[in-house]
Amino acid sequence: MDANGGSMETSRQVRVRFATKLPPPLRVPTTSLAVPSNLSRMGLSEIVNHLLKNMDSGYQFQPFDFLVDGELVRMPLEQFLLAKGISAEKVLEIEYINAVAPRKQEDPCLHDDWVSAVDGSNPSFILTGCYDGLARIWKGGSVCTHILEGHSGAVTAASVINRKGEESENSFYVATGSKDRSLRLWKFDAGEHVDHPLRIRAYKIFQEHTSSVQSISSAPSGDMVCSGSWDCSIKLWEVKESEAEGDSVSIKKRKLLSDAAEQESQLEGTATSTLVGHAQCVSSVVWPELQTIYSASWDHSIRQWDVQTGNETWNMVCGKALNCLDVGGESSALVVAGGSDPVLRIWDPRKPGTLAPIFQFSSHSSWITASKWHTRSWFHLLSASYDGKVMLWDLRTAWPLATIDSHKDKVLCADWWKDDSVISGGADSKLFICSGIQI
Repeated sequence: MDANGGSMETSRQVRVRFATKLPPPLRVPTTSLAVPSNLSRMGLSEIVNHLLKNMDSGYQFQPFDFLVDGELVRMPLEQFLLAKGISAEKVLEIEYINAVAPRKQEDPCLHDDWVSAVDGSNPSFILTGCYDGLARIWKGGSVCTHILEGHSGAVTAASVINRKGEESENSFYVATGSKDRSLRLWKFDAGEHVDHPLRIRAYKIFQEHTSSVQSISSAPSGDMVCSGSWDCSIKLWEVKESEAEGDSVSIKKRKLLSDAAEQESQLEGTATSTLVGHAQCVSSVVWPELQTIYSASWDHSIRQWDVQTGNETWNMVCGKALNCLDVGGESSALVVAGGSDPVLRIWDPRKPGTLAPIFQFSSHSSWITASKWHTRSWFHLLSASYDGKVMLWDLRTAWPLATIDSHKDKVLCADWWKDDSVISGGADSKLFICSGIQI
């Protein structure tokens, strides 16, 4: 019997040679061998695992994926060769790679309401925003060490700010945005030993948006953030603490002030510039390069902005209200977005004269709420949806590599964490962490 349960005697044979870029312990002999043509990915994986086991009796089986001419095999070999017009008469070169799928799910981090924002850009902690008006720091992805309080509405955006050269080893800065129309900047010490979560207040407050803040992104330099809002604008803000360096001055002032509103007025900052052009909610902003910001909107458009001039430099209309946006992939130049249909779309702004997506993935069954490129791969990205699923994708196949269905309700946000984990928050008030992903 073959690995798919069929008879090897009745199946046609294909001669294959396995190759890989994986390290030597995972390399099989390069001699060709005949395999049944009706084998699919699982059967091929079993063959490679048996070959590796023959070389090392202590080897532990693991799943592999397979590439032929740069495309992932997602059907029986015979069908794949026929679909691609590849001759079955010659030796077929098949490259095998680690299968991209989570191997472990951690216990969820419980919140008091919907988890609407998440940032996994720092490997030592996870930042979440919640509909209870609080943001939280989860050290090691398991223990809540800091609660960021002050918003009077749901926290709908959260971003870790990488302040290059400005922070000590354990001092971190984050920005949050809320339905209360404000942004708040926070500083905390991750090295503090705490038995229960520390409650901290913002060191700066921005209140110039006239509607809910939907998205925040930090500049690569870490000295500014931008925000997108339901008021259709994008605003840019300076992160520096000004007179409140070390928070000591602001704390003394706050002790002298009795009125809470007056206290907060001492911390208010103003926008350095405003980018105007969208006709509806700016649902997502990304600041991937010093002088370039991308935005997505419910007005169906994705726009590219020049930070210095404030001018729009690229505009693409996709026909759907958009919820999420990210820039990455090949040369960090591909734009992925999702919105009010189940289709994840990817564009290449470098290709002139065409606004058609270069990739479309349509395995979700409801609106898409999050899309994020893996920072170390040109091929891999994730998406999350109201259908309750997080999906992992590879540009080399139209099918998802893995589907994570931990949530029992809508998934509202998702991100990568520590290169090998996916984190997601949802309407079930939980933060889930799925780890052990090899990319």
